[in-house]
Parts: sequence; C-alpha cells; structure tokens
Amino acid sequence: MDLFLSTLNQMAFLLLLMVIGYILTRFKLVPDNAHTVLSKLENNVFIPALVMGTFMTQFTVARLNVAWQFLLGGFVVIGLTAPLASLLARFCTKDDYLRKIYAYGLAFSNFGFMGNAVVQALFPHIFMEYLIFVLPFWMLIYTWGVPVLLIPAGEGKRTLGQKLKPFLNPMLIGMLIGMVIGLIAPPTLGFFGTAVTTLGNCMSPVAMLLTGMTIAKIDLKAAFRNVPIYVVSLIRLVAIPLVAILIMKFLPLPNGLSVCIICALAMPLGLTPIVVPSGYGMDTSDASAMALISHLLSIATIPLIFLLFQAVVV
Repeated sequence: MDLFLSTLNQMAFLLLLMVIGYILTRFKLVPDNAHTVLSKLENNVFIPALVMGTFMTQFTVARLNVAWQFLLGGFVVIGLTAPLASLLARFCTKDDYLRKIYAYGLAFSNFGFMGNAVVQALFPHIFMEYLIFVLPFWMLIYTWGVPVLLIPAGEGKRTLGQKLKPFLNPMLIGMLIGMVIGLIAPPTLGFFGTAVTTLGNCMSPVAMLLTGMTIAKIDLKAAFRNVPIYVVSLIRLVAIPLVAILIMKFLPLPNGLSVCIICALAMPLGLTPIVVPSGYGMDTSDASAMALISHLLSIATIPLIFLLFQAVVV
C-alpha cells in the first residue's frame, strides 16, 4: 500500500505539471516557440545532465558487475514486446498508417520522459540500472521504430552516417562521461557536480510541462470520441503490464530488474508518434489522441499496476 500511495502522489504531481503546461499553451501565456525551446533544453541539457549525474555518483566497479543483467533484460523485454505490438496493431485497425502508429505506441511507452520521472522519484536507488535497461529500447527506436514505423517510405532512405547519427546523442554522451568520472573520480566534484545535479533536477518538471503543452494542441472533442484509442491505451497501460507481472511471478528475477521492467511497460504511449510524422506533413490526430487518453488514464492505472506488482512480485 505504501508504494501505491507514493505512486499516486507522484502521478498527481506529474498531472499538476501537465495541467500547468496545458494552461500556459492553451491560453497563450508563453510564446508559440516555447515548446520548441524547452524541448531542445530538455534533450540537449537537462536529460544529459541527469544521466551524467546519475552515473557520476552511482557507476562503480561493484555495480558494473551486475549491469549486464539489466542490459540483457532490456534486450529480452523489447525483443518480446515489439513483435507482440506489431501483431496486436493488426487487430486494432485495417489502415496501414494507423497500424504503424499503434505498433509504435504499443512497443514503446513513454519510458523516457515519464518513465525517468517516475523511477527517479520512487526508485532512485536503481535509476542508473533503469537507464541501462532501456538502452535496447532506444536502439530499436533508432533502427526500427522511427525509420520504419513513423517516417514515410519515400523519406526513409538514409545514408549510413544518417543511420548512425541518432546513436551519438547528448544522452549517450552524458552517460559515457558520467561512467568515466564515476570510475576514476570522487563522487563530489565541487561546483561541477552541483551544476550537473541542479540541471538534472529540471528534467522531470520540464518533461511534464512539455507533455501538457503538446496535449494543449490536440482537438479534445475528437480525441475523446476516438473509441479505438481507448482500446490501444488499455492494452498499453493494463494488458501488457499484467502479462509482465504474471510472467515475473514465476521467474526468479532480481528485484531491481523486475522494477525496471514494470516501470518501462506501465507508462503511457509516448509523444514521438506526434513529433516525427508531423514533420513530414502526416496526420497526427490519432497519435495525439493516443497521447492524451493514455496519459490521463495512466494517472489511475500506474498506481494500480504498481500496487498489484508489489502484491504479486515483490
């Protein structure tokens, strides 16, 4: 019950930040480019700082010895959920474009923005392991999720350099720098360590503000009337985590790995299916509805899933 109440409190906090972001955008209290500016700050400064600070203070030789378990676990989980997502998407719609959007949403939750915020708040002792666990998720996003599912076929042809470029991103660079510092330097680095920690603390609130700003641009009436979206959202938020809990009940997994799995799988549908297709002039109404409905439902489903997880697995 303690985990349920803690999770419910955290979800209420995140919801409040999303509402603030929604109000700021809906009532034009911020410039039109505020979303773009904050997004660049989030991806180029705040997330890399959070990752770097985590590895600076937690990446030790002792923890390195068990890191492979989380990396392997990430490969296994996404290796199972991605094909399942493609299969389930075929039963949700006959439209080829929507199938790809649904497949992406079912394969990749918002394990980044919201997942990071939830794990950092509720399970800070395994946040480093969580970042390692979701690395295979990012790899599949760059190699299959975005280029195959979200980019139009005629636009998907890229050079080898273009294919490799996403892997050399600020988050990965921050992780590598944090690893080196964590292994060779003391955990306290004076003003540098303070700067990294302070910038990293901005990640969660800015991420939720951005989510609210994105939702503010959605046609709410059309989104709430889109019945198939509720089905996809409930599969993402309820069915997939429940199957994972059932499987983990019978597997002798380390507690930290089990927490990483449920945190990555219980999050709502991500925002990437809105951002990427819109850049190619594609219709993002269904993707936007997915983001809105699933994030609202997740306020209730995540605490309940965590409560069941604590009762059955932990």
